[in-house]
Amino acid sequence: MSTLNKKGTDFSVLFLILHLAYTCLPKEQRDKAKGTVAHEALERIAGIYHMYNQLAELSAEEKYRKRQLLVKLLVEALFSWLKKVRDEKMVPEGGKTMKGVNYYLNHEKQFCEFLNHGNVPLDNNATESALRNFCMHKHTWRLIDTINGAKASALVYSIVETAKANGLNPFRYLEFLLTEMMEHEEDTDYCFIDDLLP
Repeated sequence: MSTLNKKGTDFSVLFLILHLAYTCLPKEQRDKAKGTVAHEALERIAGIYHMYNQLAELSAEEKYRKRQLLVKLLVEALFSWLKKVRDEKMVPEGGKTMKGVNYYLNHEKQFCEFLNHGNVPLDNNATESALRNFCMHKHTWRLIDTINGAKASALVYSIVETAKANGLNPFRYLEFLLTEMMEHEEDTDYCFIDDLLP
């Protein structure tokens, strides 16, 4: 259970749970919305996150067991409630809240995938955070005017983000890589690269 089996599992989309919260209720309206369907959605989502975060330090196998035991009940309750909201027309059909409800109900299977694996995250926040720096510097990337330059930049960016994800100082890691690779300039066998990975 602790390893991901790509066969039969669609990992192209790990749906962001906060989508419902942001779709239903803009930040500036959240305090005024107590007692509304949108506010209850936020409360239910917060409960799922709270329980999910309690399991953060566990092994993947233990996370899987606890997710099945504790988090799954909250997720099932959320979807049961969302179906009730839709079926009983508790909010206007064309409104933002109903759009969020329908989004979740249409993607229930994908959303619940994290429950079946201890090492699949609840959301894609880590990926979005890693991409944020790249997006912030998108105007800088315009200076790259060749395909090879773009490939080289993508490679360096990938190495930097990999270093960050593994708790390394990106500058020191790049320095280490360049120093070590100079020792292997004449090598035709690239198996030494595995030893350089974080």
